[in-house]
This record gives sequence, C-alpha cells and structure tokens, in this order.
Amino acid sequence: MEIVKIPNMNKAEYDQLIEEGFISRIAFQGSKYPYIAPFLYVFDGKFLYFLATKYGRKNDLFRQHPYVSVEIEKYSSDLSCYTFVTMQGYLVQLEDAIEKKIVREKFVSMIRAHNLSQNILAALGHKPEEPLEAIASEERSNIWKLTGVTDIVALKNL
Repeated sequence: MEIVKIPNMNKAEYDQLIEEGFISRIAFQGSKYPYIAPFLYVFDGKFLYFLATKYGRKNDLFRQHPYVSVEIEKYSSDLSCYTFVTMQGYLVQLEDAIEKKIVREKFVSMIRAHNLSQNILAALGHKPEEPLEAIASEERSNIWKLTGVTDIVALKNL
C-alpha cells in the first residue's frame, strides 16, 4: 500500500492563507510541555504581528524563550478542503511608538474587516463595551513580531 503525501503549498498560496486569516496558534517552549495559545494576528506582507495581553503564562514563556512555532489553518466544516502553514521563528516585542501605533491601527482595521464581535476586546485587555479604537489609542497589550523564520511547512489537501 502506497502512502499518499499531503501536497505542499507554494509561497503565493501560503501568503494568501496568512493574508486571509486572523487567528493563529503559537506554541511556546514550556518547562516540560509546550504551551499553545490562540492569538489574533495581522500580516503586513512580510511579518506577522500579535497582540498579547500583559499578563499570563505566555509572557513568562516569551521572556524565557522567545523561539516559537506559529500555526495558521483554514478548513471547511467537513474537512473536504484544508490548508495550514507552520512557521518556526522567534518573537520580538515592539518598542518603537510609531511602529506600535501603525500595527495597533492594523488590528482595528482587521477586526472591522472581519466583522468580529466586540467581545474579542476582552482577549486584548479591554472591556467589550469600549470603543474598538481603544486598541490603537491605549497600550493595554504587548505587540509581538514574528521574525527570524527558519522553517515553513505549508500543506493543502489534494
């Protein structure tokens, strides 16, 4: 019996998957087990940016070991169509005020473009009843940038 391998996506295909999406999973190196958490992201065509609340285990793990795996996927409800990309790299925290403002505004635009619920604000350090613009005008979350990507695995169904 021959094993059928899942086909690879080319760069244009996985860039499109990343561009169309907005939820990822990041796997951090834990002391014994990996720690995986979902994150909203934006993509500027070159880098992925994540908003991370300033509390929780992810912050400790980020400071201890910023090398991570990031996964983005898209699939139909019956799994007849599926694609995913995994990237290994490291996270850096943005410190430049202008760059942070630009990225925060991209998050506001992405949330609007995807018509996401105001409830998503709670995952970003804000109350759901606050205006969406609070993400851009206040710094209740850290911004992490995926850089130094050394390995990309991008697969799709047949």
